[in-house]
Amino acid sequence: MSLKEGDLAPDFNLPTDGGGSLALSSLRGRKLVLYAYPKDDTESCTKEAISFNGLRKEFAAAGTEIVGISPDPVKRHDRFKKKYDLAFPLVADETRTMLEVYGLWVEKSMYGRKYMGVERTTFLIDKDGRIARIWSKVKVAGHAEEVLAAVRAL
Repeated sequence: MSLKEGDLAPDFNLPTDGGGSLALSSLRGRKLVLYAYPKDDTESCTKEAISFNGLRKEFAAAGTEIVGISPDPVKRHDRFKKKYDLAFPLVADETRTMLEVYGLWVEKSMYGRKYMGVERTTFLIDKDGRIARIWSKVKVAGHAEEVLAAVRAL
């Protein structure tokens, strides 16, 4: 499935850090930054999480939730969240079902070796559950600030 701006964001209900679960539909009525990342506790993924976490008060003031998602298991999310004192939910999609529906489980290549992995992508979802903006193949530096500016303009 190839999602585009204006589409209704496909619902999901997946486990989160701390043993909970999160359904996208439970966040209707609020704006949402849903960012997909490859792996907990790696350099770029850590920088991205810390950047969003550092702006969480500004996102909250703009009526916006932040949720991170990766194929890592819940226990790994728990350690990552605790290590960096992250204050937003991390969703575990170990089966990659949601990542595939969103078109984020893709073939990648590094040093000539092909493998499957998560394409770092951020979705801004409006109060009605529609995708207002998509950032694909995200470069981490300055990204959280760019997303915050888009949230404020929405």
